[in-house]
Amino acid sequence: MAEEIKAGAVPAHVAIIMDGNGRWAKKKGMPRTFGHKQGCKVVEQTVEDAARLGIRYLTVYAFSTENWKRSEEEVGALMQLFRYYMVRLLQVAVKNNVRVRMIGDRRRFPADIIAGIDRLEQETKDATGMTFVIAVNYGGRDEIRRAAIRYGEDIRAGKAQAGESLTEQDFSAYLDTAGMPDPDLLIRTSGELRLSNFLLWQCAYSEIVITDVLWPDFNKEELLKAIDIYNHRNRRYGGV
Repeated sequence: MAEEIKAGAVPAHVAIIMDGNGRWAKKKGMPRTFGHKQGCKVVEQTVEDAARLGIRYLTVYAFSTENWKRSEEEVGALMQLFRYYMVRLLQVAVKNNVRVRMIGDRRRFPADIIAGIDRLEQETKDATGMTFVIAVNYGGRDEIRRAAIRYGEDIRAGKAQAGESLTEQDFSAYLDTAGMPDPDLLIRTSGELRLSNFLLWQCAYSEIVITDVLWPDFNKEELLKAIDIYNHRNRRYGGV
């Protein structure tokens, strides 16, 4: 498999919907939080694997705008995991020359988590390797809504012009992912067949690979399988 990947193309940007933590834990007779803890460990390893494979951007869906609807106990446990794994992630990022970037509306998080996010971004900003993007309190529709608000503010401030002159590239500069290439490959674990409000604008032409593997069981072999499938696709972008 590794030889096949070397002969093919490594996608520049891989996005992952990390699904199945709760089901994985339930199968083991454990609480959902146990699955989330294991899922965080898999994130760490996937960052290292992706960086070593030469992937330039890795974006993961960590916490959606809809996840606040979960039980108070589960949301609280997730916040504690964020606090712990932000410290771990900084170590992994520095070790692998990885730049960390957060997308989503971080304003809803507690002040200490916001400070942790700011620290992660600041202390890795000069890394020259892979960029690891974490989508937290993120929703594709909310991102587009916030981008439209910023665009309107620029029009009122005389920094942008309204009307037909606005291009897709112009509008992309108002998105959370400004300056990043769109994902070449979108992977979703646990067999679910939906985007779940993830990178709706950016994934317009991404190749989608669905695996039945639950996120806590995802590993380098599964990543290589997805890349191999990607390499056998014919990306026509609407052409013949």
